[in-house]
Parts: sequence; C-alpha cells; structure tokens
Amino acid sequence: MLKNGLENLKNNKELQDAIKGNVALLCHSASVDSKFNIAVNIFKEIFGERFIKVFGPQHGFVSDVQDNMIETDHYTHPYFKLPVYSLYSETREPTDEMLEGIDTFVIDLQDVGTRVYTYITTMTYILKACAKKNIKVVILDRPNPVGGEIIEGNILEENFTSFVGCMPIPQRHAMTMGEITIFAREYFQLDIDLDIIQMTGWKRSMFWNDTKLPWLNPSPNLPTADGSLTFCGTVLFEGTNISEGRGTTRSLEVIGHPSIEAYSFHEHISSKLSELDTEGHVLRPTVFMPTFQKHANVACGGIHIHVTDPTKFHSWRLGQFLCRELYHFLGKDFEWVTKAYEYEYDKLPIDLINGSSSIRHWVEKNQKISDLLEIEKHGNADFLALRERCLLY
Repeated sequence: MLKNGLENLKNNKELQDAIKGNVALLCHSASVDSKFNIAVNIFKEIFGERFIKVFGPQHGFVSDVQDNMIETDHYTHPYFKLPVYSLYSETREPTDEMLEGIDTFVIDLQDVGTRVYTYITTMTYILKACAKKNIKVVILDRPNPVGGEIIEGNILEENFTSFVGCMPIPQRHAMTMGEITIFAREYFQLDIDLDIIQMTGWKRSMFWNDTKLPWLNPSPNLPTADGSLTFCGTVLFEGTNISEGRGTTRSLEVIGHPSIEAYSFHEHISSKLSELDTEGHVLRPTVFMPTFQKHANVACGGIHIHVTDPTKFHSWRLGQFLCRELYHFLGKDFEWVTKAYEYEYDKLPIDLINGSSSIRHWVEKNQKISDLLEIEKHGNADFLALRERCLLY
C-alpha cells in the first residue's frame, strides 16, 4: 500500500526525532493521510508545544479562496489556537518576522505536476528564505497525480520568470514535490539543511487513480483527479477570454465561449485532430453555464476533455492545439487577457503561463504542430540532465 510522507512521519519515531526544535508547517486542506487525518492534528499530536506556526499557500490554509490575486489574511486559528500566516497576502515570501523562532520548516502540499501551479514557487521562496536564516526544511513527499514519466511543454524562459514559473522547467515536469525541491536547491545553489521524507510504494508509472489514495481538492477548482491531467493543457486558457470551466462542477476539464455552437465546433476540431497525433482522450461537445468568473450566467458552447488513457494523453499539446483552433475559429471574438496576472503588470498573462511569447506567436500565425514541437525542445537537455540527478524514485 502506498504511504505518503505525512503517513510515514506519523508512523516512524526515528523520523519524528529528526525534526528538532520549534516546528512550522505549510499545508492546506489536501494535507491528509490515507485515513483523512489532517496534518495539523497529526503535528499537534507528535510535536505538542514545539509546533508553533502554520502557513497557508495560494487559495489559503483551508483551500477556500479563488485564483489570481485574491489574497488571504493572517489570523489565529480559533480551534487549533495557532497563528496561520498567509503566503499569498501582502507578501508571497515568508518575512523575517514570520520565520522568527522556527528551527524546522515542514512543507506538506499536494502539487499537481504543472509548472504554473504556484505551490512550487511558494516552496522555492521558503527554501531561499530558510537558507538565509539557517532553518532546516523538511518536505513530506506526495504523489505527482499526473505521473512521474511523461514530460511536456517548453522550458520557461528567464524573461518570463514570475509567481507562476520561477525555474527553467517544462509545464509538465514529472517530479514529486520532494524531487522538485531538490531541483530548486541545486538550480539556485542553496546551502540549506534539507530532508525529504519519502513515500513508500509509489512508482513513476503511477497516476492518481493507481495510488488508491483519496482525492481532495488541492485548490478550489480541481475537484477531480482527471482535472489534474487536463490542467496542464487547459490552464493556458486563463490567459484568454475562453472559459476554462471555473464556476462549473468540472472546471479545467471543459472549455468554451458564448459564441461557440458546441456541435459545429466539435466537428471542426475533429476534422483536424489527425494533425495532433495524440491519443488517450475523447473530446465531447458540451454546453455549460459558469456561475462565476468568465461569462458568468451565460451559456458557453465548447468541449469536455475526457481522459481515456492517461499513459497516452498529452494534455499540453492538446491545449495548445485547441488554443490555436479557437483563436482562428472565433476570430474577433477571441481575446488575449491583458489585465494583471499574478502580480505581473507588464506582460500578457498567456506569455507568463507559457513561459514564453513564442507559443502565442505560433497560435497567431496558425503554424503547424511540428513547429510547436520544435519550440518545446529548446533548453530541454539541460533540464533533463539536472532532473535526473534529483529523482528519488
């Protein structure tokens, strides 16, 4: 049976004894063991009064807050009687005041294996801050829900570094949180005391459903494990006026727009799918009505992406293909979002999400899939070489 890092810590006195001094924990509502016991309760049982502070990432400690610059406050939790510091507030980095009195900083977050998912950046900011303060960092490792083998997407270009991309990695990196923390330490050459409490029973070939672990939303708009598979390709629509399904029950699995008639668009897409040469999914015409965010209370025609075989499904490639087709299918009704995105005001959100402007130009010029795959290759060799040295499983 697979056991995550939290469960292994809970059941191993030697691992517990290695966590010295006053302890802080970065976690969220998906930080549970296989019996749904939450990390904060487990830490209170193990460490007692040495457990002094809780931190929350984007979306908050209880994962209740929406995306893109909707901040959460610091507060004292009324039940746990512990201070809860938000790392998505007036600051995304832990301040000296927040770190005061901490000897060991533990991170237990369920990531979804995609670069723009901001928990990677929050982890990196903590790593850098703790290196300066000589604070030990411990990662409680968890499965990458989209597996540890399939790598997709272009490498982030330095000029597009932001809160949704702080390292030169592809959109789908195929690393666990523990492994990508090692990657961050090596890439930024940080002198830090770092421990990874590994999982037992996880294999790189596993997708979430293979783990037999319960799925809890790691953020408000990922209600299903299938959504983590499609996310790598549908998150890019945050940079457009295409709805990615926020405000529906299957967010980031559906995409659409009020100007689309679902069945004619599906017919159009189906006629071009052979160019994509990808398997493991079915595109189904659908109509949905978001209850909030883009096109709230307006019917949107589009498609629902159903993953039929995750071992063959390439979400990033499909997402870019769909973006190109939507851009030209909708014409003037398609728009790139221009408002501020994750505290960046001078670049288009789509370029920050993609980590490059090249893909937007590829879309606008209606170029071939072969051209997209050439963009994807740039800088990949350096990433793969460093990644290989960071793998734990």
